[in-house]
Amino acid sequence: MTASVPPSEVKIRAATTSDVGAILSLIHELAEYEREPPSVVATTEESLLNTLRFTPPHPTSQNLASCLLVFIPSSPEPVGFALYFTNFSTWRGRGGIYLEDLFVKESARGKGIGKRLLGELANEVIKMNGERMDWSVLNWNEPSIQFYKKIGANIMSEWHTMRIEGTAALSELAKSGKGFEGKSTTLM
Repeated sequence: MTASVPPSEVKIRAATTSDVGAILSLIHELAEYEREPPSVVATTEESLLNTLRFTPPHPTSQNLASCLLVFIPSSPEPVGFALYFTNFSTWRGRGGIYLEDLFVKESARGKGIGKRLLGELANEVIKMNGERMDWSVLNWNEPSIQFYKKIGANIMSEWHTMRIEGTAALSELAKSGKGFEGKSTTLM
């Protein structure tokens, strides 16, 4: 394992609009790592500006997710990111965080940076009086699985991730959500 970066030298902060290009680049690096580059459809900075939460807020953003960036002295660009959003536990009756993606560039791995990012997210859960943090990991990604186990995460083997993806599939399912008069119920 490479030596850890001293905690005082690791800087973690919320993303700003000036970071959007770096975030997009990290997303593409993550896709390469996960062997899914063709799956990335977030290909423009504008798409991220319109959906992510930034500090200060961007006027057109829907604020669907937040992003933390991590910097180390040897790199002017971020070496990793955590993209997350809040969730809710029905059984616990409290909020939490769902970590959509955690990524640290290969050159910065093994230095304690991933653990620091997760620690920052754990602090966010505590600040919101939340109860838990959830995320998924690819079943072939053994280095990440071992890392998550090492920090105390539990594999939820009794649960399977389910997904409906894409406009066509969502539109087909949405048809079943229409009321008797063919109108959708407004949920929000």
